[in-house]
Amino acid sequence: MDHLGIDKFMVMGFCIGGPLIWNLLKRAPTRVIAAVLAQPSGWRPEMPTLSYDTNMAGWGPDFVKRHPEVTMATVDKFLTKMYRNNPDFVITVTRDFVKSCQTPVLILPDDIPAHPYKVAMEAAMLAPKAEVSMFPWKEPKERIPLAVRQIHSFLKAHRPVAT
Repeated sequence: MDHLGIDKFMVMGFCIGGPLIWNLLKRAPTRVIAAVLAQPSGWRPEMPTLSYDTNMAGWGPDFVKRHPEVTMATVDKFLTKMYRNNPDFVITVTRDFVKSCQTPVLILPDDIPAHPYKVAMEAAMLAPKAEVSMFPWKEPKERIPLAVRQIHSFLKAHRPVAT
């Protein structure tokens, strides 16, 4: 954002975007004014290697094919650091961080193996300025416009006042 001259901004992410947003909130807490985490991925104790295994089998080989300068050993090192070195909760930050996070967040939970409902709801309960969408928000499809309207309202409510 620095190279674009943007000091403060809002952010929205789906899937792995959820953990990445939590990390962004940790690294730049004064810059992100609001965040939307849609179907955030998280760690499941009953499937502890799910994200690593899925990415090693799917994302990794495809990425290496498109980027021959990258090896599967490098992919393994990256995914190990991301998913295996300290696996817990939202992957990128601790529960203590989420409890202390003062940035408003809207969470749209999902409930598939890679997007555990339990993790999304725990984050929503811990974060002091969290809101949650209805669940399920994607099914039936007629609910999606309601979720979009909630996202727009949330972001509009947290937009800074022009000075």
